[in-house]
Amino acid sequence: MTRRTDVGLFVGLTLLWGLSFPAIEVGLDYLPPLLFAAFRYDVAAAVLLAYTALRVEDRLPRAGNDLLAVVAGGLFLVAGNGLLFLGQQTVPSGVAAIITSLIPLVTVLWAFVLVGERRSPLALVGVVLALVGTGLVVQPDPGDLLAGDTVGRLLIVCQVVSVALGGVLVQRARPSLGTVPLTAWSMLLGALVLHAVSFGIGESPGIEATAPTAIAAVVYLGIFSTAIAFLIYFTVLARHGAFEVTLIQYVVPVVATVVGVVALGESIEPATVAGFGVIVLGFAALKRRAIAELLEGHTAPS
Repeated sequence: MTRRTDVGLFVGLTLLWGLSFPAIEVGLDYLPPLLFAAFRYDVAAAVLLAYTALRVEDRLPRAGNDLLAVVAGGLFLVAGNGLLFLGQQTVPSGVAAIITSLIPLVTVLWAFVLVGERRSPLALVGVVLALVGTGLVVQPDPGDLLAGDTVGRLLIVCQVVSVALGGVLVQRARPSLGTVPLTAWSMLLGALVLHAVSFGIGESPGIEATAPTAIAAVVYLGIFSTAIAFLIYFTVLARHGAFEVTLIQYVVPVVATVVGVVALGESIEPATVAGFGVIVLGFAALKRRAIAELLEGHTAPS
C-alpha cells in the first residue's frame, strides 16, 4: 500500500464512522430506536456473511472459544449499541460521538478488572481525567437525574461500558475464527437480540418507516458505516496496529459535531467541548509511550 492509500483509508474510515451519528439522528425521526438498530445490523450481517462466503474458507464458529467470542460480541459489542440509539433520541449526534470516544479508556478499566492487566500510575491519571471529562460532557444534575437529556447521555455511557466489555471478553476468549466471519456472526446474533427486545417492549414501525430517508439511513448505516467501515478497519488494523486505529476514534467526534451543527442545526455547549478535551488528555496520558513512538517514527530520518 502507498502512503496515499493509507491516508485515504484513514480519512474514509473517519468519515464513515463520523457520519453514522448524524445518520442515526435523522433515522430516529422515522424508526423506533431498537428496531432501527436491529435493521442496521441485519443489513451489515448480510453483507459481511456474503463477503465471508465468497472470500473466507473457514467461516463457521465451531470451537468453544469461537462460540464464546460470537456470544460476547453479539450481546455486548452489537446489541449493546442499541443503547446508543436510545440515547440519541435526546442527545445531539456530536455529543453522542464525544461520549463514545471513551471506549478505549473504559476498555482499559475492564482489562484491569477482568484480566488483571497492570497499568502505571500515570495511566491511572489518564483514566481519572477521562472520568472528569465524562462528567463535563454528561453534566448530571444530582437533584434531578431525569432533567434534560441526562438520561440519554447516561444511556450512551452504558453503551460505552457494554462495547468496551465486549471487546475485552472477545479478546479473552482467544477465538481462532477470522475477524471478518467473527464480526459477521456477532452482528447476526446482536441483530436477533435487538429484534427480540424491540418486539418485547412493543416497538412497531409506522408508515413513515418506508420513507426514502428512513431507508437511506438504514442502508447507509448497515452497508457503509458498519460493513464497509469494518472491512476498512481490519485493513488498517493489520497494517498499522490497534493504536493508530484508536486515534481515529478521536477525530470521529469532530466530524460528527461539524455535520450535526451545519446540517442538523445542533448546538454544542462549551462544557461539552472542554470535556472532550479532558478525555483526549486522559487518552494521551494512558497511551503516552505509543504516542511518543508514533511521533519518533514520523520524525525519524528516512
